[in-house]
Amino acid sequence: MEVDSIVWTEVVAALPGTVVFQPPASEQSLACCTAVLGHSLPADLAALLRESNGIEGEYGAGLIWSAERIASENQTLRSDAELATLYMPFDPLLFFADAGNGDLFALLPRINRPDVFAWNHEDDSRTWVAPSLAKYLEWWLTGKIKL
Repeated sequence: MEVDSIVWTEVVAALPGTVVFQPPASEQSLACCTAVLGHSLPADLAALLRESNGIEGEYGAGLIWSAERIASENQTLRSDAELATLYMPFDPLLFFADAGNGDLFALLPRINRPDVFAWNHEDDSRTWVAPSLAKYLEWWLTGKIKL
């Protein structure tokens, strides 16, 4: 399925569970996010944010963060000197969501890989959880991804 053919809000709304869509991200917001990150957002994530600048799951869980939060969280994780002493580098990862337990979900945009990984905050492991953003959404909302 091509990124341009996906209507993200329809895909997510058709999945089980309660979700709250935010208003679309502005092009300025996406450009600011790209500038802070130092690289572009993956096409599917950017397309999703153009439809909904963040999606909340049940109990306010960050199913997809806003462009502003993506920029802020990644900037903090990549630049915090104390975190650098505790964990492997975060530079290859693009965090875009949280599991609600301290673990985070990430893409690998610098190598143009569509897979989604979960970062475990307790042991610093990075585990493959889905082959794409669309499958992450489906599998997370249907309970196939368990952390």
